[in-house]
This record gives sequence, structure tokens and C-alpha cells, in this order.
Amino acid sequence: MAQTSLEENTASGSVSDIRIDPDILLLLSRNETGQPFELERGAERRYLQFHFCLKGHATLAYNRGTYHLDLHGDQSLLLYNPQTELPVQATLAPRTWMISVLMSIRTFHGLFTSEADYIPFLNPEYRDKKYYQQNPVGPSISVVLSQLWNQSTHPSVRPLYYRAKVYELLSLYFNRAEDTQAEQCPFLLDEENLRKIRLAKEIVIERMAEPPTLPELAEETGLSLKKLKEGFKQIYGDTVYSFLFDYKMESARKMLESGNFNVNEVGLKVGYSAASHFIAAFKKKYNTTPKKYLMSLA
Repeated sequence: MAQTSLEENTASGSVSDIRIDPDILLLLSRNETGQPFELERGAERRYLQFHFCLKGHATLAYNRGTYHLDLHGDQSLLLYNPQTELPVQATLAPRTWMISVLMSIRTFHGLFTSEADYIPFLNPEYRDKKYYQQNPVGPSISVVLSQLWNQSTHPSVRPLYYRAKVYELLSLYFNRAEDTQAEQCPFLLDEENLRKIRLAKEIVIERMAEPPTLPELAEETGLSLKKLKEGFKQIYGDTVYSFLFDYKMESARKMLESGNFNVNEVGLKVGYSAASHFIAAFKKKYNTTPKKYLMSLA
């Protein structure tokens, strides 16, 4: 199962290009800075575009910049125009995360051959017409987006994981019953609880070097300690601190790869005052030391 991944980092943001197969591209775009981040990717007219804004605000420009679409946090955008190419040109505002899926219409048809009457642009009547749809991101889709964003799978199964999650994302997007996961996760019935759990995740990420205690986090988000623990585990599949540990180690790995920081500096940035503690944590996660990991990249 072929998959290629390319990450582009600039002073203003980053984007990971994950080629799931020749006809499916996954883009993970992040702007953690105080300045706008410009994203540009070519896209042939045969491609459907799905854009999901996890947080912040993005503006997508089309028709050589003469037409703009705003995409806010917890919103999705579907675009298709068989009459002209629609390169992805997006401006991510500060503190914005966006996930995009580009899929050829041929591949997409293969997923829904018996649903042509249900999905408008698969109907022969619409085959040559442009299509546009903007919707809020429901709870079940939000969970899959978070799993895509925070994946920590072993490299050997990562291509399979990405493929499965993209298919799950599309199945939920076109599902008539958005609340299909409600029985599995009672927190998904309550949009306010979901908002607070998302806030808890954002807080620990933003303050990963000095994270709040669980009681402090519960008080800051307006959740009881029990609801914080249970809700976070149900939404993100992990405890708060286990999630934070994985996020810290992934951030540390990327900083080491950038070549802009030494091991001690990386350890301090992710919250380890003692280099020995950081080295032990990194080895626990990746089964190698930061120094050996850097040597493997040479």
C-alpha cells in the first residue's frame, strides 16, 4: 500500500502532504504563529476538494483570487468544478488548523456507485456542473478529524490508518444520521461538553511546557473533574496527560528534524528542565535517544 508524505515548514506555518494513493491527497495545514500563512497546492479539475477547519479561520481564494470563501473553525467546505482547475490557495489566520482531502471524482464514484440519487454531483444531471457546499462540522466528524490530526501510529501501519480515517471521514460527511455515534459516546450528544473538551485539548497543547493540573484544567474549562477525564478519553481516545505526552514527543521530534534546536533546547521547549528526563521520555516513545535519532537522519 503506497503512501508518500512530505512536510513543508516555513517561518509562518507548516503543511504535510500525505499521498494516500495516486488519486487521494491528504493535507494537514497548521499556522501556530501570529502571522498569516499562505498555502498553495495545484489541483486538477477532476478533483473534489473537502476542507475542514479545526480551529481559527481560513480564507480560500479561487478564480485567480477574484472569488473568496471563508472557512471558520468547526466548518467544512466541499468544492467541485469540472469546468476549470481549482488550485488550493488558502490563507490561514494565526492559530489556525485545517485538514483537506483531495480525491479524484473517479475514485469517489467508486465509493458511491449505488448512491447517485443521494449525492447530487454523482447524478448524471449534475455531472458537468460545479458544486459547492458549506456545512458545520458535527461531533462525529470532529472526532475523526482530531484522530487524523493527533495520530501516533507506528510508521508501518500509518498508511493504512490514514486511508481508513479518510474513508471514515467521507462516510460520516455523507451520512444522513449525524448522531450515529451518540450511543457510543454520550458526550457527543452535548455540543457544550464537546466545546469544553476541545478547549481542554487546546489549553494543554498551548501550555505544554507548563500544563495545568487536572483540577485546574477542569475549573478553567467549566467541567467537573470526572466529566473532564471521561469526556477527554471518549473524544480523543486517551487520557489528558497521555495525549499531551504524545503531542510533546511529536513536537520534539519535529524540532529536532528542523535542525534549529539542540537536544537541551528541545527538552526545555516541551517542558523538561532536565535533559536526562527529556532523553528518557523520548526513548520511551521512540525507542531511541534524541542524539541517535538525529544521527539516523544524517
